[in-house]
Amino acid sequence: MSRLNKKRVVLIVTGGIAAYKALELVRCLRDDGAAVNVVMTAAAEHFVGRLSFQALSSEPVHTDLLDARAEGAMGHIELARWADIVIVAPATADFMARLRHGLADDLATTLCLATVAPILVAPAMNRQMWLNAATVDNTAVLKIRGIVFVGPDAGAQACGETGPGRMALPADIVAAAGALFPAGMLAGRRLMVTAGPTREAIDPVRYISNKSSGKMGYAIAQAAAEAGAEVILVSGPTRLSSPVRVHRTAVISADEMYDAVMAVVDDVDIFVACAAVADYRVEAPAQQKRKKDNHSLNLTLTPTRDILQSVTARPTPPFAVGFAAETEDLLQNARSKLERKSLDMIAANQVGIEGLGFDSNDNELYVLWKGGEQHLAKASKDVIARQLIGLVADRCHSRA
Repeated sequence: MSRLNKKRVVLIVTGGIAAYKALELVRCLRDDGAAVNVVMTAAAEHFVGRLSFQALSSEPVHTDLLDARAEGAMGHIELARWADIVIVAPATADFMARLRHGLADDLATTLCLATVAPILVAPAMNRQMWLNAATVDNTAVLKIRGIVFVGPDAGAQACGETGPGRMALPADIVAAAGALFPAGMLAGRRLMVTAGPTREAIDPVRYISNKSSGKMGYAIAQAAAEAGAEVILVSGPTRLSSPVRVHRTAVISADEMYDAVMAVVDDVDIFVACAAVADYRVEAPAQQKRKKDNHSLNLTLTPTRDILQSVTARPTPPFAVGFAAETEDLLQNARSKLERKSLDMIAANQVGIEGLGFDSNDNELYVLWKGGEQHLAKASKDVIARQLIGLVADRCHSRA
């Protein structure tokens, strides 16, 4: 069975002579079992009519940023959430430059900013445009951000020149897209991930919490679902939407998270403790709002129950992955936690650095296990999550 079987593909077609090749790409994607929604830029419509794409995809073609057919005219958000992968083919030099700078003045660029799905780009342009320093720089930056490139190929071009710049063959684009979904590497596995902060009540309106946004845990849940796992997400309070095909249980306090985890943990194969769970809670929260009286307030804190250690202490524990968010002695503290809590793997990240960790879109991890380690260089949390899930799958299979 194809790796793209039942995957949802958004195909963005930009304005280049290679746009006609995107028709064959739609056919190839459909033949592999993918559902395809096509987005065309205004320039693309000068090369190929939208009716051709509609006939091959069996879906209406999307062109407008504010699509009146979508509820609330938010078609770009609906498409961004629907997609398992976004493919840009052909990708012109102009589109790549706009993507690099985060422009969002049409449906195609806005969709790329709004999606958490992997983005695959198939460039197509004149050879001198491809070799121009600006395009070379844009390509390098986009790759650092986790965008995957396929091609361009070299050969005769429409302008009469010969060299690199031809759009990759549709079959090669399909193969590259399929490679982003590693053959259901977690198919048949049930994975639970905790995410976000917890809130420990001081009184009915005040609480103790931390800076966790939940972005890393949600990205891990999405990556695990993409890898074929059945995913349970136990989440503290966040502003994030539930990942696609993930069952979310919402909790507030550390005690609620403990209860939610322990209720089903015996039925999971993999447990990823990504949540920033409070180490302490208020021993006796006030039943009514505390009034300010200009005196010092003393709160008695008591330790919360250790979720991760309770999981690894089960008679038949799941493959357990912990997180170590540290401000100093990162690797030393992570190795200590790996041993102390009987973990199979730990992901350590430095917090307190601007642009990394808590409430950031990027992260950098040092992943440790008994007898091995791997550094996941700074990238978006979505990219880091897919890399981490790949390591988890490899270690699970080797343990089995």
